[in-house]
Amino acid sequence: MSNEPTSVAEARARVTELVREARICMFTTIGLDGRLVSRPMGLQEAEFDGDLWFFASADSAKARQIRVNPEVNVAFSDQKRSAWVSVAGTATEGFDRDRAEQLWNPVLTVWFPQGPDTPGLTLIKVHASSAEYWDSPSSTVVNLFGFARAVVTGQPPAPGENHEVTY
Repeated sequence: MSNEPTSVAEARARVTELVREARICMFTTIGLDGRLVSRPMGLQEAEFDGDLWFFASADSAKARQIRVNPEVNVAFSDQKRSAWVSVAGTATEGFDRDRAEQLWNPVLTVWFPQGPDTPGLTLIKVHASSAEYWDSPSSTVVNLFGFARAVVTGQPPAPGENHEVTY
């Protein structure tokens, strides 16, 4: 964890920036049998007053799992920037026509061919309770050099920034 002082506002702003840049995440729910279940999903909006939005089918396993246990985790990875974000929060599921139209992206017609009028379309809103990020400002080559140096010297590599924020 970085010892550099970072204000809560700066940390939240960095989480928002990293989430918006990554866009694709692993969305984890708790299965009906208690197991953790993850699947890739595309983020529609990161307001980051702490809310993340996703489109889904109302009869999907993830929607059913959220109805039973709304605790979720959404993890983002941006390998180009060597950055990762993990967002823990509470999900709600339901259709809001105005919100669906506001968030709609034509790429979604691959999964929802009738657009916002697709039968069974729902929205998942994740309200973050906390987020943690790891951000390495260095390139992959610099990071690999740091790891190699760590092997030779026995000293752990500099991890970059790591901060946790609550919402």
